[in-house]
Amino acid sequence: MLAGMRRKPGNDTRQASLGVMASYGTGKFLAEFLTGGIASLVFKFYETEVKLPAALVAAALILYSVWNAVNDPIIGFFTSRPTRFTAKLGRRFPWILLGSLTCGLVFFFVFAPPVGLGSLGLFLWFLISICLYDALYSTWELNYQSIFPDRFRSPEERSKAAGIGTLIGVLGVAAGAVTPTFIIHYGNPASYLTNAAVFGVAALLLALLLMPGVKETPAMIARYLEQEKARSEAPSFFKLLREALGVRDFMAFILLYCLYQVAALSMTASIHYVGDYILGRSTTLIFAGMLVGALAAVPIWLALIKKFKSHQKLIAAASFTLAISCLPLLFVQSYIAFVIAMFGWGLSFGGFWLLMTPAMADVIDEIVVKTGRRDDGVYLGFRAFFGRLAYAVQAVAFWAVHAATGFAINPRSSTAQLGIRLHLAAIPALFLLLAGIVFLRMNTLTQARIEENRRLLAEREL
Repeated sequence: MLAGMRRKPGNDTRQASLGVMASYGTGKFLAEFLTGGIASLVFKFYETEVKLPAALVAAALILYSVWNAVNDPIIGFFTSRPTRFTAKLGRRFPWILLGSLTCGLVFFFVFAPPVGLGSLGLFLWFLISICLYDALYSTWELNYQSIFPDRFRSPEERSKAAGIGTLIGVLGVAAGAVTPTFIIHYGNPASYLTNAAVFGVAALLLALLLMPGVKETPAMIARYLEQEKARSEAPSFFKLLREALGVRDFMAFILLYCLYQVAALSMTASIHYVGDYILGRSTTLIFAGMLVGALAAVPIWLALIKKFKSHQKLIAAASFTLAISCLPLLFVQSYIAFVIAMFGWGLSFGGFWLLMTPAMADVIDEIVVKTGRRDDGVYLGFRAFFGRLAYAVQAVAFWAVHAATGFAINPRSSTAQLGIRLHLAAIPALFLLLAGIVFLRMNTLTQARIEENRRLLAEREL
């Protein structure tokens, strides 16, 4: 397959332009936009709008997570292999193109169950549509994330690209959360379908804007082809799995990411329950408060990165500040108080979000130095699995809290409202606190090792 595909390897000598970085950042917008549209609405839509019992909603999301145990790592493994398009387009770009242009269409079908389906029919529609959506989403998003360590190679370039991506991505978080508040009407399932159509069209347009930022350079393609030529044999999926599970710093990051995802999904999905059953009004300004806080946080956290250098220590600090920022949401009563509390949460959220990509890139660099290969897609497939596992944990938490507090009997009772606050604030705070503690205990990457890894990568042209 690689015959006739040899190119002279080389290092990228020019820093990527701001336009390329902004285009790459569009992928952050697209990923968070779609994730927000699913995560904040799907449990509530199936539980309260089409009346699928919460236990079956949770069961579908658990099975979806089991699907991800196979889907994401294997997609990462197979899309890392060379194809007939590799020499011309690169190994990542064709998959990004395919997945990003199709997943928005299936997003629409998640919220389009046919009228008249019974509980079993609704359950199967939900399960099949969300699994198909995720397969297409993972096809582009895993390859998109995999490009970052190879496309942006110096610490300065990574910080700048991550900063630009964070600013654009936070807008995606906000758009995914705020857009539905202008379209959906609680108690009107058809409005959710209209919202899904808007998301699908927007996803297609965003995918087109993403393309210049993920186009692989000749040097990137050449490095990959030389790596493939040098292999005596392609490593098996299970060998790569063992390697991934054996890298302590990788597992530290994966656990941090998974616990953060549980917290973020639980908190953002809870906001619509707050709007419907506690405040009785639209949550637009509450989500806007989070957006403003996250945007305001970017220059603050960039200054901290410049001063302290270590992405690893700062992302742990961001996890702790996120946990603390959840606590006011347990007690606030008025609409404006919720807005202010979410602004405070956004200040920490912006920092965590800014640090995720460069912190993961540091870990990937260490793996590449140890193995002599760039199998980023496989490792990011494992990360994606643990990220999707968060959906199951969040679903089980919602089901358990709602069952214990009688939500199905009277969702506006004081007990049910207490349950909403538990999965809005208390549960996320506990997961974020645990995330920071686990990461600090497991992570061993020092700044000296990170800098040595970068030197070795440049020397070996990896």
